[in-house]
Amino acid sequence: MTVSVVWAREPIPAGPSVFLAGPTPRSAAVASWRPQAIEALDAAWTLPATLHILVPENPGGLSDTEYEDQIEWEWDGLDRASAVLFWIPRDLRTMPGFTTNVEFGFTVRSGRTVLGCPPDCPNPERNRYLVRLGRRFGIPVTETLAATVAAALEIISMIDITR
Repeated sequence: MTVSVVWAREPIPAGPSVFLAGPTPRSAAVASWRPQAIEALDAAWTLPATLHILVPENPGGLSDTEYEDQIEWEWDGLDRASAVLFWIPRDLRTMPGFTTNVEFGFTVRSGRTVLGCPPDCPNPERNRYLVRLGRRFGIPVTETLAATVAAALEIISMIDITR
């Protein structure tokens, strides 16, 4: 019933975790979607172990432009997370999510991935391929952040939370 937020480049602890995958703002003028996801996960987490929320942003938002260590941290987080939550509010002008596409391709067959694509984002047509790929491999595909969070927590609840 406790969550901890693990920011980019911080050590990734053992235990149940969810990686918040999806487009990251490249400008302070664009709000990140991750604070809402953190809030929703915190409100919904009911298991006794601490849930570690892996956030590929700096504590103040955004990611660094010099990012070799960021890439390594993200790859490690994607590999180690109990669940990988993709939320893709695609906006080609402000959050295109090109790296997100690659990360989704890496994890779609893992059995730990959920995909959320809001139909009211600026460019939902750019998510069609990912939605189709997700459905092909039988992963949960949702249209709201709340449903995406619930699907990720369902995956975590089915694993051994002591791992």
